[in-house]
Amino acid sequence: MTSPTRPLLGAALSLKGIALHRDWLLERQRDIEIQDLHRAEVLDGDWLEVARRVRAALDGHTGRRGLHGPFWGFKIDSHDPEIRAVVTRRLLQGLSACEAVGADQMVLHSPFTTWDHNNLDAFEGAREQLLERVRLTLREVIARAESQGCTLVIENIEDKDPRDRIALAAALDSTAVRVSLDTGHAHYAHCSTGGPPADVHVRLAGQALHHVHLQDTEGYADRHWPPGRGTIRWGALFEALAQSAPAARLILELRDPATLREGAAYLTGLGLAE
Repeated sequence: MTSPTRPLLGAALSLKGIALHRDWLLERQRDIEIQDLHRAEVLDGDWLEVARRVRAALDGHTGRRGLHGPFWGFKIDSHDPEIRAVVTRRLLQGLSACEAVGADQMVLHSPFTTWDHNNLDAFEGAREQLLERVRLTLREVIARAESQGCTLVIENIEDKDPRDRIALAAALDSTAVRVSLDTGHAHYAHCSTGGPPADVHVRLAGQALHHVHLQDTEGYADRHWPPGRGTIRWGALFEALAQSAPAARLILELRDPATLREGAAYLTGLGLAE
């Protein structure tokens, strides 16, 4: 098979979604982001059985695998050392899950909020203190990620200025920490809080961008619609990706897995991806 001239789409899927789209995943050995192993009730239960079911569902898949790490109920910059200890433990559980399913990339959520954008620089030392709290939370997690060959990618959530997250990833000073972009989150911030459009996120991150969640929205809320239903400028985004981060994993992350083929068909119909 010849290499595609356009980037190859992957998908973020749970077991239900894998069952729906197994043929699509395997026909081109597409990247997958596994989304069954981030909830606390799973990690505190028989998560090894869930991982076994995921491996079985992906039998024959040789593409790159990632995993959405734990995120519900916490941030990675907590002031409370006891909370930081819980966050560290959860993220280490996520890395164990990565090993169990053969994933070499794990998505974490950015700590930056819209409030931070207006207030971090109003308090002396606030940025440095945030960085130190993140370092304390992730110190053991980063060491473990380095040892098992897994890359942690930090995804924008409320971020208004992508340079905050990019600088944070760089300041953690590890080859195992890079940047993720969620296009819908970026477009929400662009339309609702005055942040830059998604293609600017790509250009600012450059080769530090290793992972992209592709989802559409009108800019009011976090819709996770298939591309084509919202107002993101996909041509500008893919042009930026080709120029600045051609190796980033392109992962369709949609609220309704049944709409995956619709979103993929829209992007392929525009000649942007395969």
